[in-house]
Amino acid sequence: MTMQEQVELFKNDLNLFLDKDSKMEYILDYGKEADALESKYKIDDNIIKGCSSLAWVHKTYKNSKVLLEAEGDSIIAKGMLVMLLKIFNNRTPDEILSFDPKRLLDMGVMELLSPVRQQGLEAFLNVIYTYAKQCKDGENEV
Repeated sequence: MTMQEQVELFKNDLNLFLDKDSKMEYILDYGKEADALESKYKIDDNIIKGCSSLAWVHKTYKNSKVLLEAEGDSIIAKGMLVMLLKIFNNRTPDEILSFDPKRLLDMGVMELLSPVRQQGLEAFLNVIYTYAKQCKDGENEV
């Protein structure tokens, strides 16, 4: 599934719900099923600076793919991170860099997030796009 197809899937799912509370519950459900990040990756270098909650993203570059693991300490952060990982994880740097992050607006989650949480989303995107650029430039290969 392409990144855009995953966004469309989330958009279609969220459009099934008529109110913001139901849509938020959808995101929270993803948070309930989130995998825990190994404690060895919960280090300062992996903190997503700018999130209202404490959140970490562990990044590796292997076999020409950007591999991501993430966890947040709040249920909404966990839910958003699971959704974002479904879009961005296991992609080539070119796939990530050619994906316009404004397409995430199509999903309909931005209006559900407080301004501070929107800043956290932007911080996550900054980390991922910066890392993808570094990988494309030949850095970080495992």
